[in-house]
Amino acid sequence: MALTLAEKKAVVAEVAAVAAESHSAVAAEYSGLSVTEMTDLRNKAREDQVYLRVVKNTLARRAIEGTEFECMQEVLEGPLLIAFSQADPGSAARVLRDFSKEHDKLVLKAGAISGQLLASSEIDRLANLPTKDQAISMLMSVMLAPVGKLARTFNEVPGKLVRTLDAVRASKTA
Repeated sequence: MALTLAEKKAVVAEVAAVAAESHSAVAAEYSGLSVTEMTDLRNKAREDQVYLRVVKNTLARRAIEGTEFECMQEVLEGPLLIAFSQADPGSAARVLRDFSKEHDKLVLKAGAISGQLLASSEIDRLANLPTKDQAISMLMSVMLAPVGKLARTFNEVPGKLVRTLDAVRASKTA
């Protein structure tokens, strides 16, 4: 079923609005996936706050024009779906990578983050980015490490005194 001009404008406006608010985008070829597999993919994407949409390439090109994902325009060829990360930069890449491991018919084509085009081989790097919570916990552990070492150093002085006194007591009783 062909879209009317008004429907095309609505699709372009919707995708452009999502692209403007997103951290990263990934394009993947989906031909050969069944309806149930696409439904599973959409459910997983929704759980991870990833906007997933099958859009005609010409409409997708118009939608990402003027956004940081404009660099993806030349890779939009063939039957593609576009996933936009709304929660954290790696979520779209993570969802599509994990799904493509289970389903060979989903092929990652390209990604983009901060205006940089990522080839399909580089999408793994994007998928391995920590989530916001993971990044905060990593930062906190790095920040707390010196404090913990200082506390252990302060506790070592009385501990050493106790061990020395215990050794003296043991030598006098022996």
